[in-house]
Amino acid sequence: MAEIKGKTKTGFAFKIKQERLNNYELLEVIGELDDNPLVLSKVVNLLLGKEQTQKLKDHLRTDDGIVPADKLSEEITEIFQSQSQTKNS
Repeated sequence: MAEIKGKTKTGFAFKIKQERLNNYELLEVIGELDDNPLVLSKVVNLLLGKEQTQKLKDHLRTDDGIVPADKLSEEITEIFQSQSQTKNS
């Protein structure tokens, strides 16, 4: 099964199985993001799965124990952008 691998600018390494990207429910939730930014957590879980989602949150966690929502959103955006660049290469 094909995988997309990469690393974000902040150093988060990820692996995403192709089947996760070909998930209709992921597309549905992405479509809801503009109207309801609270569904970001669903996007992250559907895209990365539970284990990698936890790793990403831990990667971004501040010294105060907070996971900044804007930083998480930036990481997910970067992952999607790298995936589309890989397809176009």
